[in-house]
Amino acid sequence: MIGGRRHSALGDAKGLLAQLFDDADRQRARLALLTASGRAPSWQVQGLKASKDLRHWLDGLGAAGGTPLPQALSEAAQWLEQRQRRLPAEQQRVLLITDGRLKTLPLLQPLNCPTLLLDIERGPIRLGRARELATRLNAAYHHLDL
Repeated sequence: MIGGRRHSALGDAKGLLAQLFDDADRQRARLALLTASGRAPSWQVQGLKASKDLRHWLDGLGAAGGTPLPQALSEAAQWLEQRQRRLPAEQQRVLLITDGRLKTLPLLQPLNCPTLLLDIERGPIRLGRARELATRLNAAYHHLDL
């Protein structure tokens, strides 16, 4: 049943992302989408206008272990800095979706913009690391179930 809870949380997070993509599309907002699963972070979208095409990517999104979260956050920070230099009037925000199930919590630098960490950890035994991760990133914290 643990796998079922994980997939349920992922399904709920996908629903939230679908709504975010739709809202961004209506507002003609630009998005950057960096995934951190498997061995290395991977850019899906970088600063492009939101579109309904993101739904196809979302349908194929799955849970994979071995999250390279520290590398992804470092890459995101560099991209955000470069983008801010090029477009200083642009408002930047980060939504970090994670279950916080990292082997160890690395030392992290806060990102240079408002950040919200959405905790999708579910199950009878919760490590609760996402809240600590949010604190280290100076990010607002919200659990998917609240």
